[in-house]
Amino acid sequence: MTTHFISAEIELQSTPTELQQAIETELKKQGEPLRWAVTEVDVEKQKAKVEAVITKVEAV
Repeated sequence: MTTHFISAEIELQSTPTELQQAIETELKKQGEPLRWAVTEVDVEKQKAKVEAVITKVEAV
């Protein structure tokens, strides 16, 4: 198992709950999120920048 630092852009959602679900869904595509944070919001583009630490099980 290894840890990775990743960043992603997520479309803003209409509610905070929907945004959280969208973030977690996107991060799970990369691995299992340990922690994440919204670090920037671009209102004009309607995107949030998310930085996260994830774990991945590497094939041996």
